[in-house]
Amino acid sequence: MARESGRKLIAANRKARHDYVIEDVFEAGLVLTGTEVKALRAGRASLVDGWCEVEGGEAWLHGAHISEYAQGTWTNHAPRRKRKLLLHREEIERLESRTREKGQTIVPLALYFLDGRAKVEIALARGKRDWDKRQALRERQDTMEAQRAIRERRDR
Repeated sequence: MARESGRKLIAANRKARHDYVIEDVFEAGLVLTGTEVKALRAGRASLVDGWCEVEGGEAWLHGAHISEYAQGTWTNHAPRRKRKLLLHREEIERLESRTREKGQTIVPLALYFLDGRAKVEIALARGKRDWDKRQALRERQDTMEAQRAIRERRDR
């Protein structure tokens, strides 16, 4: 039986990179049921409304949507149930202490399979203000225009 190798992306939370300033990134395992794994292999997940919390010394993923497995029976899972994250004790303590600070939160960035195991990339983040978002958008547009001008000049 050959094992999968490499990283297979299932879902990415692009909105999180727009709404937050990413300060620190962690990779965590997920505790899943069988039908959740099958639904993930079919690519049926969304992290848009997801967030993470540390409760009682354990990290939890809330609000992530993993659709029900189509061939599942009465054993199917609840699509938005909270799921336990598997992290080292030091990482959990660090996340817990940093989220007590004002403005800090934990957001999921990506959900993927790594060597056949489901992983979630979470980030310690600080919320952006509206003017920060507009400024980032303006900078991105300026760099795109500059690249376009360079390309046009080179192609002449």
